[in-house]
Amino acid sequence: MTTTDSILPPPVGAAPPGRPRRRRSLAHTKLPVLVIFLPPALLLFTVLVILPMGEAAWYSFFHWNGYGAPSKWVDLRNYQLIFRNAAFKTALINNFLIIFVSIVIQLPLALWLATMVTKRIKGALFFRLIFFLPYVLADVAAGMIWRFVYDGDFGLVAGIWHFFGAEPPFLLADPDTAMPAILAVVVWKYFGFHMMLFIAGLQAIDRSILEAADVDGATGWQKFRLVTLPMLGSTVRLSVFFAVIGSLQLFDLIMPLTGGGPSNSTQTMVTFLYNFGVTRMQVGFGSAVGVILFVICVTLAFGYKRIFMKND
Repeated sequence: MTTTDSILPPPVGAAPPGRPRRRRSLAHTKLPVLVIFLPPALLLFTVLVILPMGEAAWYSFFHWNGYGAPSKWVDLRNYQLIFRNAAFKTALINNFLIIFVSIVIQLPLALWLATMVTKRIKGALFFRLIFFLPYVLADVAAGMIWRFVYDGDFGLVAGIWHFFGAEPPFLLADPDTAMPAILAVVVWKYFGFHMMLFIAGLQAIDRSILEAADVDGATGWQKFRLVTLPMLGSTVRLSVFFAVIGSLQLFDLIMPLTGGGPSNSTQTMVTFLYNFGVTRMQVGFGSAVGVILFVICVTLAFGYKRIFMKND
């Protein structure tokens, strides 16, 4: 073998020496971690999620008050009663109304505020804190605060109306105004969470791209529409996902405000489950509502993930 033979480069496409061994060592390193941490996680998920949902699906075929073992099999009657119930139809409409308001009003508001507080202005950190504070509050506490605000006797709304010499309304006691009042609270409570998501997305954008747009003479609106918004695509899709799932699960905020009333006008699927299943001791009926809610959440989550978030 000549000297030139020993310094010839390896064939094109050949793996560098040692790389397969390195990959094998990484695989052997990850395997013990999976063996240690995966079984406990699967066990917890099975015990806390899979088994309760299986039990709920089983109980939904019984007329059962929660005492003793379920014995009166009613087949699909609980599901038939649910879809014939006017309050459930109202709850379903309200849930999708909350989703609509969250996407059309709450998310644009959060995005606009995020663009404002990410600018290098005095007091930006203070405003971030102020806008995020409502989300930090417990839902029950926020509901109690706004119940006082909306009170027509001695709340903030009553004070404003009295100041102008008008008779204050009882917003939460009127079926026509109770749901809009709750929607306002929902926007106030959760826009800070989405604002923080958008702030994280905005801070991840490469500043050189925005500077290049400035050099090209783009206006502020053109930069936002053609540069910022497309680069926030994955953040926007994630925020919409959280808004949809959170809207379907809304419960703690509504119970202190109206409890689903007046006249079932503010029922959501979760408050309907509680009011018609738990408080009336109709466990089979409530389990059927839970199964329907679970199917809706899973269908929307997997459908949204497959259609809109498949590349994220």
